[in-house]
Amino acid sequence: MEKKGRSIRDLVLEYFLAHPNQDLEHGPVVDWVTEQWLKEHSTPPRDPWRTIRSLHQQGILIKVRKGVYRYDPTLAYVRELEDFTPAQREEILKRDNYRCVICGKGIQDGYEGHVDHIIPKELGGKAEVWNGQTLCSIHNFKKKTYKQTETGKRMFIRLYELSKTIGDAQMMRFCEAILEVFERYGINGHIEWKR
Repeated sequence: MEKKGRSIRDLVLEYFLAHPNQDLEHGPVVDWVTEQWLKEHSTPPRDPWRTIRSLHQQGILIKVRKGVYRYDPTLAYVRELEDFTPAQREEILKRDNYRCVICGKGIQDGYEGHVDHIIPKELGGKAEVWNGQTLCSIHNFKKKTYKQTETGKRMFIRLYELSKTIGDAQMMRFCEAILEVFERYGINGHIEWKR
């Protein structure tokens, strides 16, 4: 009989908590989790890398780049991810006349309709009809792609603040130049940069 010990999630968290603010490739994390898991179980753990991705989606880990994650105790928080029920989806589609709220295209125009969280569920957006909208597949894809610019702006703000703290004038000028481009084009104006 197998011992009931730590879950895969517990083990992944344990590893990241022991290595705060380090960019960690998922391979060594998975290896360590597997090693610990096999001390209490006779079969290997199922997909520890999926647990890492799930912790990122919940806001506990930061994805630095593909396959590399970081735990920053000052930024981590837990989110409840909510999906719309079939009834909510239908209500949102019907309210929006089964058309994309941005371009007005729908199935009759050859575009698949998606029910999208206005405030993304990864950012705490609730699965409530007021927070839903109909988007065509193209605008839904663009929304997800453009989200990356928010991540970039926040990263350069953090880098600017760090370089200011340590007195790295060259890095400050570099970050200023990039952040001024964000401002010039009105990209992510809701993210405030304080010089």
